[in-house]
This record gives sequence, C-alpha cells and structure tokens, in this order.
Amino acid sequence: MKNLRILFITFFIFLFVSGCQTVKQKTDAVIEKENKKLSEFIGQSASKLQMELGKPDEDFENEKGNFIFIYNTKRYGFPCERRFEINPDKIVIGFASNGCF
Repeated sequence: MKNLRILFITFFIFLFVSGCQTVKQKTDAVIEKENKKLSEFIGQSASKLQMELGKPDEDFENEKGNFIFIYNTKRYGFPCERRFEINPDKIVIGFASNGCF
C-alpha cells in the first residue's frame, strides 16, 4: 500500500514538472518570435515604425536626447508594453518588450 502511494506521488510530481517545462518552452518560443519581429525595426525610420504600429501611446525624450515611443496593448488579458528608442536622426536604435507573450 505504501509503495502504491509513493508511485502515485512520483507520477504526479513527474506530471507537474513536465507540464511546467512545456509551458516554459512555449513561452520562450513566443518571446523569441516577438523579439525577431521587433528587431526588424532596428535601423528603420520612425515613420516606418509608426506606419506599422500606429501612433505610440506615449512618447518622450530621454536623458540621452533620444526619443522613446511606448506602445501599450493587452494580450491574453495581460498588459503588453513595447518601447522603442529613436535617435535624433529618427532611426530606431533599440527596443524592449515587457509582458508580450
């Protein structure tokens, strides 16, 4: 009886661990796809970025003199924020994505 109990516990632990690994792999794949898509804007003009994504929800100039465009959306009920850094020549030089999976 005790062996059967240990077997069930081991089985459920294995199921839980393998399920978490699958979720992590899927999340990593979605994040990689998101980063690949956003990295295509690097070196492009800010106007091309705005043609693709629309007018940013927020924009401001940072301490370096570069502009920051922020796009806020919701994906699967979670907030998604994309930030793009644009140099004074109006070229996208960087991005950050938070919560966009």
